[in-house]
Amino acid sequence: TAPVQPLVIQSESQAPVSEPIVSPVSAPTPNLKPSIPYPSRRDNEKRRDQANKQIKKFYEIFKDMSFEISFTDALTLMPKFASTLKALIGNKEKLNEMARTPMNEHCSTVILHNLPRKLGDPGKFLIHCEFPGMDECLALEDLGASINLMPFSVWEALSLPELTLTCMTLKLANRSVSKPIGIAKDVSFKVGVFQFPAEFVVVDFEPDPRVPLILRRCFLKTSRALIDVHKGELTLRIGKEAITY
Repeated sequence: TAPVQPLVIQSESQAPVSEPIVSPVSAPTPNLKPSIPYPSRRDNEKRRDQANKQIKKFYEIFKDMSFEISFTDALTLMPKFASTLKALIGNKEKLNEMARTPMNEHCSTVILHNLPRKLGDPGKFLIHCEFPGMDECLALEDLGASINLMPFSVWEALSLPELTLTCMTLKLANRSVSKPIGIAKDVSFKVGVFQFPAEFVVVDFEPDPRVPLILRRCFLKTSRALIDVHKGELTLRIGKEAITY
């Protein structure tokens, strides 16, 4: 008989299969600090501001310094200061802004508001005159007048003595030329408590009914007139007495 082989039963063993462990994925934390789109620009601005401050500080120190060195030492030290001087020259516009500009007396007066306050026109100076046989009238005190002027109509109303003929020719304020009728001499009129003698050049023209007369500089000298333009006052003095308009 043939040998019989023992029956071998193979058992299938189940190998353990390990499953992957799934760990929870955490969400990315947001960046609370926003990023600068152009960080180099900000750095450049900071460096520029810092350089400007250093230049200004150097200029303030430099302008208050005085140098007493020989020409040889200056040539030796020149390369060391070349970069600084180059920076100063490159920023000359900014240096001009920081420079001190000396001002004369007129500029300082305008800036410091030391000028006197501008005032208006004080107007004309008028005085009240009285003639015999005529009501009180006004006369204009004119520093630019070299004659006492009287209209012909006023001369007729006052019944003054005969006129003295004259050959003078007058150029009036309106640039018109007029020939006087004559000169009324030894005319007496009253101003306040003072009595004054005068002579008037009589001209035929249409006067201002409010101010028919014009008195010249000689009358102001005779009456020792003082004109306060600021107050708008005119003071006449005879002896120790005075009258103010």
